[in-house]
Amino acid sequence: MRRATKVIAAERWDAANAVDSITLDADERHRRRVVLTGERGTVFLLDLPRATTLHNGDGLVLDDDSIVRVAGKPEPLIEIAATSAHDLARLAWHLGNRHTDIQVVGDRLRIRRDHVLEDMLRWLGAQITPIEAPFDPEPGAYAHHDHES
Repeated sequence: MRRATKVIAAERWDAANAVDSITLDADERHRRRVVLTGERGTVFLLDLPRATTLHNGDGLVLDDDSIVRVAGKPEPLIEIAATSAHDLARLAWHLGNRHTDIQVVGDRLRIRRDHVLEDMLRWLGAQITPIEAPFDPEPGAYAHHDHES
């Protein structure tokens, strides 16, 4: 069985050269070792030295130097906007205080759908929009950067 032992960051390779792709949600993209099957049938063992967060567009380098593209699976999310940077920082603080995974997208935040958090955000004055998109949350202050440069 082929093995993928290296990850190349999305901006460091040309996705047109991918031999296959694998679509995974945010939880499935935090891996160390697992057998995966690409959309074109490529079966391989992801065998990384430590658990790594794979991002949409990253490349998994197989032992024959071919590359499988990682695609983020669309998930039910909400996009959060505020009337000012101050209000957005306040909303982010409340979400962080609840240990919620957050993705920062420009001047907006994204979180997984959660009716309790959605009610809190509305009460705090947020504008929320339900969306379906790949989720790529911030890794946290103590996460390691495991991708090749």
